[in-house]
Amino acid sequence: MPIQTRPAQKDFLWLNLRELPYFRSMLRSVEAAFYQDLDLPAPLLDVGCGDGHFAQVSFERILDVGLDPWHGPIQEAGTRHNYRLLTEANGAQMPYPDQAFSCAISNSVLEHIPEVEKVLVETCRVLKPGAPFVFCVPNNRFNDSLSITRALEKLHLKGLANLYRRFFTRISRHKHMDSPETWTKRLEQAGFVVEKWWHYFSPRAQAVFEWGHYFGVPSLITHFLFRRWILVPSRWNLALTYRSVQAFATAEACKDGVYTFYITRRA
Repeated sequence: MPIQTRPAQKDFLWLNLRELPYFRSMLRSVEAAFYQDLDLPAPLLDVGCGDGHFAQVSFERILDVGLDPWHGPIQEAGTRHNYRLLTEANGAQMPYPDQAFSCAISNSVLEHIPEVEKVLVETCRVLKPGAPFVFCVPNNRFNDSLSITRALEKLHLKGLANLYRRFFTRISRHKHMDSPETWTKRLEQAGFVVEKWWHYFSPRAQAVFEWGHYFGVPSLITHFLFRRWILVPSRWNLALTYRSVQAFATAEACKDGVYTFYITRRA
């Protein structure tokens, strides 16, 4: 489903790049741009808010409620002061009354949850009738589009290709990489109506993203030692990286994209 997105007023790539490894910055900047033209009424629930960085960069307003089961990230989210309320709880057992929210979002979270159906049912329960639920996830093209997977298959090394798929799934902590048809069925069973979806992030962009996991090892060491991904978040230090990835961080739909953005609504 094609979509036209106007150029973002903020430089989301730079806002992410100064704090995150470049491969995560590429993806998050694209997703941030998609939210800019959406009507997201308050009170809003962020399902899987993590450390709050995405919300801080992507939204001008303070979000109403962020929910996440992990203690460390949600404590960090509290330092950003971008939520009125933060809740450390499992998404399958939300401590909110029925129909408490007018909107919900979940950015690149649902793919990591084993029993995602229970989270969808709970999200539906706490939303008012007609409330939008917006989220994005990797789709069924993700593993087959990995550059190393494709290279191994061209060499007829299918066993190694399958091994690499499993390896990358593990380091990405992916539990679900499904087609729109599978997600539509899952959402309808939970009580949602799918209004629109589109694929984004091309295989070329994914290759840059994929190799970033390996080139980004120094950032992992930096984060372990100093609790910061980027030690010198200045333009001069990141100028080459910015120019190198800018062409791949475009907020555009593409038919062969390996991620999918969904706009749904509680029935």
